[in-house]
Amino acid sequence: MKSICTHTLVKNEERWLWFAVNSVAPYVDRILLWDTGSTDRSIEIEKELVKKYQDKISFCQVDEVDSQKFTEVRQEMLDASNCDWVMILDGDEVWWQDGIKRAIDVINKRGDDLESLVHRYYNLVGDIYHYQEEKAGRYSIDGVTGHLTIRFFNRKIPGLHFSNPHGTQGIYDGDGVLIQERDNKKRLHLDDYYLHFTHLVRSSTVFKDKEVIKRNIKYKYELGIPFPRGFKYPEVFYQKRPDFVFDPWQKRSGYYVLRAFFETPIRMIKRRIWKGKVGY
Repeated sequence: MKSICTHTLVKNEERWLWFAVNSVAPYVDRILLWDTGSTDRSIEIEKELVKKYQDKISFCQVDEVDSQKFTEVRQEMLDASNCDWVMILDGDEVWWQDGIKRAIDVINKRGDDLESLVHRYYNLVGDIYHYQEEKAGRYSIDGVTGHLTIRFFNRKIPGLHFSNPHGTQGIYDGDGVLIQERDNKKRLHLDDYYLHFTHLVRSSTVFKDKEVIKRNIKYKYELGIPFPRGFKYPEVFYQKRPDFVFDPWQKRSGYYVLRAFFETPIRMIKRRIWKGKVGY
């Protein structure tokens, strides 16, 4: 069996953090949950998570970070990980049980031969009921462009390290090659999706969101595509949660819909003339 260590680096993730960590904690070996100066209820949530998974979670509070320091902290987490594989789990990412189980199963069976796994995600807009068109995804891996990224990678990649400031950050090998540009025979694309909340409010308020690096440019007004009737969300959303944890089933406001009605066509036009960028 391969050991898997999850990295969750947090600041002001009050709304979705509980769901993110609970969606993967039962299945991984260890979680490094590091906070970089939250001023909302993230700390309270983190402490509750530590109580629940005290045998798995290593909690740490570090000084507030700028763009460069953010990358340095990522590297510190990597250096502190004594495991076979690493999973990146941001506080706004929630997994289905089948997806996380399948990834771990692949790692256990083929982890010696693979270097990374590529997953897709639904990028939500407005509320939990709507997501962006695939055309909005600008990440490109192995000739495939869209909402996809590498969230699992092998610790044995020679010289593995993080580099570049937050926003352009990447994971590189010892020769300075991005891990998504290494041998594609050692990279596997999986069909499982997870939910990504990057374009929704992630703290208690928009103002708290703005205290986080680059968070102010991530919130978007967009109509999005509605999930079909009867769509099954990740199992963690149906589980009992503490009273202080955000209710995920709230719908977007009328103001949001009105503004999104005018902004969506502009965004759609821009996407069709915007070239994809390489992601990890």
